[in-house]
Amino acid sequence: MTTPQHPDSLEGRWALVTGAAKRIGAVISTALHEAGANVAVHYLNSGEDAEQLASQLNQARSDSALTVQGDLKNTADLEQMIDQLTKRTGGLDILVNNASSFYPTPLESITEEHWDDLFGTNLKAPFFLSKISLPYLKKNNGVIINIVDVHAQRPLKNHSVYGSAKAGLAMLTRSLAKDLGPDVRVNGVSPGAILWPESGISERVKKNILSQVPLGRPGAPEDIAAAVVFLVRDAPYITGEIIAVDGGRSVGW
Repeated sequence: MTTPQHPDSLEGRWALVTGAAKRIGAVISTALHEAGANVAVHYLNSGEDAEQLASQLNQARSDSALTVQGDLKNTADLEQMIDQLTKRTGGLDILVNNASSFYPTPLESITEEHWDDLFGTNLKAPFFLSKISLPYLKKNNGVIINIVDVHAQRPLKNHSVYGSAKAGLAMLTRSLAKDLGPDVRVNGVSPGAILWPESGISERVKKNILSQVPLGRPGAPEDIAAAVVFLVRDAPYITGEIIAVDGGRSVGW
């Protein structure tokens, strides 16, 4: 039996991963790098973490990683980021829209600032980054990967704005797949319980969440990264799909 070959080699291809300095973004960056891609590590405030990650990647393969800083809610920053990045790399092949604000917004306490932040990072930034990056992605038959969320389908209590933004991102993923084919493929990965929020949640809530997961355990960032690599490298005939990586949670609860 022959060994399947990867249809698309990532060697020499440049990927931009937003929110890449820590947590899932850092693991996605590392996985793409291990698969052969060069990686631009985006950050807003976590400059030290971003530089440390880029340094580690460059130690593994010289001149294969760099950092870019920018406020994703500011379209002028997005223009500047892509301009600076492509001047240094010569182009862009892979865009991973990973960065995300996440926090509860009970209706009685929500502000316009909360709305702008949650929709800005989760929907506005992926849209305009895709738009600004499009000339480079089209030239290179590139790929866009959007990190969605299980709660784009199933509402999470007191997270109406976050859930709405992620639902918008799911529709954006499918819409761009239709609009940008055949030059650019656009897919999504929808995580379930992977990393608990940095703000922390109670053991009771964790137990309740995991009771809704058929596999009975949380996933790992590596599970999300593996799905991203698959969609970027191994799935040349897949576009417009959103893969749930949630241990079966989205089957129903």
